[in-house]
Amino acid sequence: MREPSAAGGPGDGGGAVTLRIRAPGGRDGDRGGDRGGGSGDRGGDRGDRGMATVWTAFAACVLCVVFGAVLALGQAVAARHRAGGAADLAALAAAGRAALWGEQDACDAAARVAGAQGAAVVRCSVRGDVADVTATVRVGPYAPVVRARAGPAEALPGLPAAVP
Repeated sequence: MREPSAAGGPGDGGGAVTLRIRAPGGRDGDRGGDRGGGSGDRGGDRGDRGMATVWTAFAACVLCVVFGAVLALGQAVAARHRAGGAADLAALAAAGRAALWGEQDACDAAARVAGAQGAAVVRCSVRGDVADVTATVRVGPYAPVVRARAGPAEALPGLPAAVP
């Protein structure tokens, strides 16, 4: 677009003519480069310049928090499973020893088996052929405590009869 300058106009008899270039949607002198508002510049409003960076940083922070929560949940579940496995194996070891060697030897066997699994026996009791063992495992900030019972099927009250 050509606009005459204040120094002269068309038909003034040879005055100088100044060219002003106006970009679509921009202000005078703005050649559409990335100096002002770039492609998001509407009518010269530059108030939201850099907002994509803010939103990107916010989204990255949210993703980091979600990722951390998923990792913590996974660690808690893994700790619970390790404690459950250790308690089950310790209860089986105690039940196998209880009938022949007595409660003290059965609980010692349970402690050895739980220690091999990286767990500790919190409580051990043997009544007849049934061993009741409680074990815990420390994994990070989590220390779940799991109880397990083992013995012959007919000795455990409340269980259905074995299928022949």
